[in-house]
Amino acid sequence: QVQLVESGGGLVQAGGSLRLSCAASGSILSINAMGWHRQAPGKQRELVAAITSGYRPNYADSVKGRFTISRDNAKNTVYLQMNSLKPEDTAVYYCNADGVWTGRGKNDYWGQGTQVTVSS
Repeated sequence: QVQLVESGGGLVQAGGSLRLSCAASGSILSINAMGWHRQAPGKQRELVAAITSGYRPNYADSVKGRFTISRDNAKNTVYLQMNSLKPEDTAVYYCNADGVWTGRGKNDYWGQGTQVTVSS
C-alpha cells in the first residue's frame, strides 16, 4: 500500500514563507511525476506545480517566481518552497504522485491535504 504524507502547512502573514513536504511510502520502485495541487473554498482543485522524475518543473502562472518545487528521488519526497505568499494562496494543498510503480502496475496517489492560510 502506497501512502503520501504531507507536512509543513500552517498560518503565515502575507509576504511570508512556508515549505511543504510530501513523503511517499510503501513498496515503491519508481515514481513518474510528483506535484502539488490546491483547493480553496468554493473553487476547483488546481495544479500548483509538478516535477518529473528527471527534475523538470512546471508551475501555474499564478505562482511562477514565488514557489519552487523540488524532489528527492532517493527519499520519494517532493517539496514546495513557497515565498512571498499572498492571501489568495490560502487553500488546502494536496500532494500527488503519478505513475507509481510498485511491481504490480502503475497507479496514481494523493495525500490527505495540508491547510495553508495566509493572512493579510
